[in-house]
Parts: sequence; C-alpha cells; structure tokens
Amino acid sequence: MTVFNGLPAHILFVHFIVVLLPLTALLEIVCALWPAVRRGHTTWLTLVLAIVTAVLTPVTTHAGEWLYDLRRHPDPVLQEHAERGDLVIYFSVALVVVAITLVWLRAVERRPEKARTAVRIGIGVLALAVGISSMIQLYRVGDKGSQSVWGNEITHLKQASAK
Repeated sequence: MTVFNGLPAHILFVHFIVVLLPLTALLEIVCALWPAVRRGHTTWLTLVLAIVTAVLTPVTTHAGEWLYDLRRHPDPVLQEHAERGDLVIYFSVALVVVAITLVWLRAVERRPEKARTAVRIGIGVLALAVGISSMIQLYRVGDKGSQSVWGNEITHLKQASAK
C-alpha cells in the first residue's frame, strides 16, 4: 500500500510506529523491572504490540521507499532518513525477542523453582538496552524525516507571510 485517501501511506504508518514502538519498549522495560506487572496480562499485551510493530515496520519502510523513489534527486537529509529507517526493522525484531523472553520468564517464575536472580537481571538489562536504543533510533529516523520535509518550510512560510 503506497497511497491512502490520496496521501502517501508512509505518513499514516509512521504515526502508528511512532506510538507503538516506544509504547512497546516502555512496557517491556516495566515488565522486565517490575515482577508484579510481569505476572499480570501486561506481558502478553507487550508481546502482541511487539509483533504488530514488527509487522508494520517493513510495511512502513516499503511505503517510504516508494515515496523516496518518486524523487529524481533526493537530498542528503532524505537519503540519511531512508538509511536510518532501513535499520528500524532490526530494533522491531529485537523488541519481539525481548517480549518472547519476558513471556518465558513469566512462565518460569510461575513454577515452584524460582528463576535465578542473574537471569532476571540479565533480562532487565536486555530490555533496557533494546528499549532505549529502539526509542533513540526511532527519534533519529524521525528527526531526519521531519528535517527533509520541514527543514526550510518554516523559513519559506515566514518569508511569504512577511510580504
């Protein structure tokens, strides 16, 4: 899907990713660090959100590539946006791996023998690393994307309104 209601679908999908990826990352961090939350249904919600994010990421990238290919000579800022955007799939897959790990940890903790503290700490560190790095990468992609669209637009609008 490349166009929706006459607008580039990339823009619509980006708004979903901008909400889902950080939400998933934050939920993973909370589930990893707060055992009471992990024992509830939040872990399953986190897994579902991670899967949805991982499915939407390549769809968003594909729609963005279509939009990128419409430019005869893309500027360097747009090129950097596209390059950074291509990496988001790795972060999305990492979020799925962490979510699966949290579901596993939840199941292990329900058994009579408790998971070792080192395993819980390791999963907590993994969730923090993946969650924070995913949000940083998403910010980096969005920053370049907004610069490519809006970089000079405000200056042009100010100049036009001053006339």
